[in-house]
Amino acid sequence: MDAAQNYLIELLPRKGRASLLALCEPCELTLGSVLCEPGQPTRHVWFPIDGFISLVAPIDGKPALEVGMVGREGMLGAHLALGVTTVPLHAVVQGSGPAWRVGAAAFRAEMARGAALQRVINRYLYVLMAQLTGAAACLRFHEIGPRLARWLLMSQDRAHAERFHVTHEFLAYMLGVRRVGVTGAAVALQRSGLIEYHRGEMSILDRTGLEAAACDCYATDRRAYAEQFV
Repeated sequence: MDAAQNYLIELLPRKGRASLLALCEPCELTLGSVLCEPGQPTRHVWFPIDGFISLVAPIDGKPALEVGMVGREGMLGAHLALGVTTVPLHAVVQGSGPAWRVGAAAFRAEMARGAALQRVINRYLYVLMAQLTGAAACLRFHEIGPRLARWLLMSQDRAHAERFHVTHEFLAYMLGVRRVGVTGAAVALQRSGLIEYHRGEMSILDRTGLEAAACDCYATDRRAYAEQFV
């Protein structure tokens, strides 16, 4: 990988970008791999390129719930900018692909040397806060169908493809609902001609229609990111 291909890194001035990339090592995000667990010390920071990561909150022994997603637009480990070294959420790879990885100690030292890096991470922290807040409201007030449409759009944005792998079990896990609920919502989207699903392969057929079917949280998330970075 001879270029950053991660939006946060690309935003850095040339000197700062080169300095950070010199600390990074290329790695492969493998589907289903757990990158960190709540309460553990942060060992690495990840900047996805084509892979993407789900941020999941465990709740009193009950099925966990996805509260955020990280792809090429962001990073895993932004809490280090706050001086916090303990992992806040469970992070699992949702889409496989290449990424940059850097040790936590080296990353903290790089932030201390580079004001530009600190500014970029601080802005991304705001985006994450907005995403986490929106996830809580979405779970409370929106039905499964619009939430599923939102989740599929977020996944496609980070997969950079019209087709990606996902199972009904994983969808239920991410949305915090029973599998039968996800199946019903997916069937409705498929009958409307918005998606096609077969043996774990999800295809987005009508993105415009899917955006119309999604709850407003999807547009709100995109707007929060655009206000900081576009």
